[in-house]
Parts: sequence; structure tokens; C-alpha cells
Amino acid sequence: MEAQTKAGDLRECMVLDHVNYVYGAGTAYEKHALQDINLVLRKGEFIGLIGHTGSGKSTLVQHLNGLITPTSGHIYYRGNDIGAADYNRKELRGKVGLVFQYPEHQLFETTVVKDVAFGPKNMGLSQLETDMRTFAALKEAGVSETLYDASPFELSGGQKRRVAIAGVLAMQPDILILDEPTAGLDPRGRDEILERIAKIHDEGDRTVILVSHSMEDVAKYASRLIVMNGGRVFCDGTPKEVFEAYKELEDIGLAAPQVTYLSEALKNAGIALPYNATTVEEAKELLLADWRGGGR
Repeated sequence: MEAQTKAGDLRECMVLDHVNYVYGAGTAYEKHALQDINLVLRKGEFIGLIGHTGSGKSTLVQHLNGLITPTSGHIYYRGNDIGAADYNRKELRGKVGLVFQYPEHQLFETTVVKDVAFGPKNMGLSQLETDMRTFAALKEAGVSETLYDASPFELSGGQKRRVAIAGVLAMQPDILILDEPTAGLDPRGRDEILERIAKIHDEGDRTVILVSHSMEDVAKYASRLIVMNGGRVFCDGTPKEVFEAYKELEDIGLAAPQVTYLSEALKNAGIALPYNATTVEEAKELLLADWRGGGR
């Protein structure tokens, strides 16, 4: 099987081989949530996973750490089939960490420190190692020291997100998955969380998967985009490759970042940009290069 070969060659990767998932199989409510998913997730990538509501994004990421088992197909992590009867899924969830969209679903301890320490403590680590991981994760997630003894439920939405991220980071995952981490936040809170996630990726050696419906967000931070539609992978490539097909995205109810449409309009007006920008910074550089080269 091709995916098995890839899994053996790329042991630091996760490989999805013809993964299907059906809700309510054999009932009147049967729904094919995932259909023939084939992906290789490489170490160190920053992946944006996008798609409209019901496209299969959340179902897909819950397969990656074994919360959901495929109806058919296989998922390999470091060359091992996570669906095998003897596979340690508890250990997998320490290596493939998932931060849910609503942090209240993950926070339950009486203080922030206790909440973040829960994961490493239940791994059977010593108190010293648990403390070291806890405080390192709190710092990495940008949680203020003034909040360490506070109740997680008294925090703001952005603070809760940071604590939830810290709780996953304390497990020292190889893959960090964030499901709509900016949902419900104001623009400042959204930008702070995204910048923190980018820093976590840049300073570590882990794969980050950002689930989002915001094209601007994924265009700015991700180096690879996977677009879901109807439970299938609609397209998979760099932001430039994906957003060049903006008309196809519109057909499935999505759109490119606004700056991509601006770039297209400039080209139609005779400003010879070599390609459409995906971020404001990129558009600025293209326009400056055109001006310096004697363009309009």
C-alpha cells in the first residue's frame, strides 16, 4: 500500500490512507462526513485547514489523535497504524494535541497552574518534571504570571484560550491542532492569539494545524492550505496555489483573501504584478517592485 510505504519513509509524519467516516452508518441518519481522505502531514509544517461549516474539518482533526476511529481506511503516526488493536491511543493524545474551539470544554481545575499540570501529572512524571513542563508551557502560551493562581473560569475568552493551549503544550506534542482558536474573540484578542501560535510554531519543531474559516488568517500564517468540501479534500497546496483558484473556491462558498481580489483588479487595470498577493505585506512589496521597475 502506497501510504504504508510513505509512513515507513517519513516516520515523523502522519499519513491518512483512504480514510472514510460515516455518522449513523446503516440508519436513516447516515451521513458521510469524510470521504477517501489521503494526506501526508509533514514534520514542522504550518497547515491551515479551511472549509465552510459541515465540510468535515472538525471531524478530520478528531481522527488525528484517535478521538474518532475511521469507518474505513488507516491513519499512521510515525509509521504505526493508530487504529491497531494494541496501539496506545492515550500516548498518541500526548503527541498529537488538540485544542478545542471552546476552551471551557478543556478547563476544569481550580487554578490555572493545576489545570495545565493535569496532563503531565497523569503521564506519571515526577513532580519536578511536571512543574518544569507546566511553567514552560504557561510561558510559551503567553499566560501572565498574575493568572497562575486564578480560576480558569474567571478568565477572559483570550486568556482561556492561552491556558487551554498551555495545557496541551505541557504534554510536549509533536503535532499541535487548534480548532478555530480565535472564535468569539475581538480583533485584538484574535491577533494576539494568532501571533502567539505563529511564535510557538517558529520557535519549536512541531507541526501546527490551524483550523479556520478566515482566509486572511491562514494566508498570513500558514505555508500549506488544505481546503475541505463535502467531506473531501477539495484542494491542497501553498496559499498562492490555492488562492489562484479563487473562482473555484467561490463555487463552494469560500473566497480568497480580499487582497487577492485587489491584486487581480490591479492586473486588470494594467499594473503588471507577477502574481496575485495573498497578504497585505506581499501586495505592498509587489507594488513597490513594480514602481521601482518603472511600472505605473
